[in-house]
Amino acid sequence: MITPLTAEDKKRLLTLARRSIELAVGGQRLPELNLADFSEQLRQPGSSFVTLTIEGGLRGCIGSLETYQPLVEDVRQHAVAAALQDYRFPPVRAEEVGRLRIEISRLTPPQPLEYRTPEELLDRLRPGVDGVVLRDGVHRATFLPQVWEKIPHKEQFLAHLCQKMGAPPDWWRRNPLEVMIYRVEEFREE
Repeated sequence: MITPLTAEDKKRLLTLARRSIELAVGGQRLPELNLADFSEQLRQPGSSFVTLTIEGGLRGCIGSLETYQPLVEDVRQHAVAAALQDYRFPPVRAEEVGRLRIEISRLTPPQPLEYRTPEELLDRLRPGVDGVVLRDGVHRATFLPQVWEKIPHKEQFLAHLCQKMGAPPDWWRRNPLEVMIYRVEEFREE
């Protein structure tokens, strides 16, 4: 498990995400980050997803499962990408920025979930706790643990995740897939 962020660190990340989105949507270049301005915890390597909503509806969500840069930079890059590069949505417009609500999910490293049968896979999943990654060859998809709030039934959760991966909804029953799970520390703007 990861050491939880302080309330101040969470506030700094949310403020940075919002300011980065404002600049990027306005066509302005993001300033260089001075890592010395941030806590040791935020300078450590970390992976995150940034989710944008407007009035409860998804407006963008981008992140990474792999840790390859300081958490503060990871959040900043994914905030801008969620606003401008989520292929499911047109880029956020300037008039939408004030209506956006930002949610940040800091991920633990994904761990393999061993199973032998579809029933065992269902038994081992923990709704509301596990973020899930399905991989079949080069195809991969993930749902954050928060998705369980919208899709609480394990079979439906896996079916939607298969579809997100580009496979038929029952692919998880018919084929042995690589499954990984992770947890998140999630926080959002008020």
